[in-house]
Parts: sequence; structure tokens; C-alpha cells
Amino acid sequence: MKVKRVIIHADGTSLGNPGPAAIGVTIKDEQGQLVASISRGIGRATNNQVEYRALIAALEKATKLGAEEVDANLDSELIVRQINGKYRVRNLALKPLYQQVKKLQSRLRGFTITHVPRQQNTEAHKLASMAVRDFC
Repeated sequence: MKVKRVIIHADGTSLGNPGPAAIGVTIKDEQGQLVASISRGIGRATNNQVEYRALIAALEKATKLGAEEVDANLDSELIVRQINGKYRVRNLALKPLYQQVKKLQSRLRGFTITHVPRQQNTEAHKLASMAVRDFC
């Protein structure tokens, strides 16, 4: 299925900080129809690392689906502010993840990233929570 514009909700969860971690992602078309989802363990990570990894997985999947425009929604205010350039990335472990997001972002014709309250990110959160339980 080829879609030009998608809406992503991405979340990550880590049991401990760091600890066993998993990501959850929903990718929907402009009509709100689910196009793809991701729910998988990623190993050991911090909360911020896993949030970045969820966004990276979402962007990789969206580009494979042919998306040219992405609206990303995360409940991690830190990650959103770093990607939008409001905060600098000081943590050395986050810098390569940030750079990977920026590289994926540069391949898109349009990209927005927005901080949403956790209550508006429940589907992605459930996918991440299910995966971390299965992973442990």
C-alpha cells in the first residue's frame, strides 16, 4: 500500500532506566485508517533512547510505505523539543539517534513533530507495553 501522507503516533517504554525496552507505533492515513503498526522489544535502553527508537522505526516504516509527508506525535516533550531545535542534544547516547531521525526527516517532503499528552497516545503506548511484557 502506497500512501503520500501519514500520521504517526510513537511511544517507547522501559522497565527501569535503563531496562528492558519496547516500542509501539501506529501509522494512519489522512482518513485515520490504520496502515501499519509496530510492537516489538528492542533490548535494554533508557526512556529517552526508547522514545527515539520508536520514532526512528516509525519513520523507516513510513518511508517504506511511500510516505512523502509525516505528522509525528509523541508524548515525550524532550524528544519533540530536541527534534524541533528548541533543546540541544547534550546526552552522548542520544546524539546518534537524533542524527538518524534528522537523516530520515531529510528524505521527506514534509515533516512535523508534535508533543501530545499521554492520553492522546494510548494506542502506541499499549503496543509498547504489550511488547515489553512479551520481551521480559
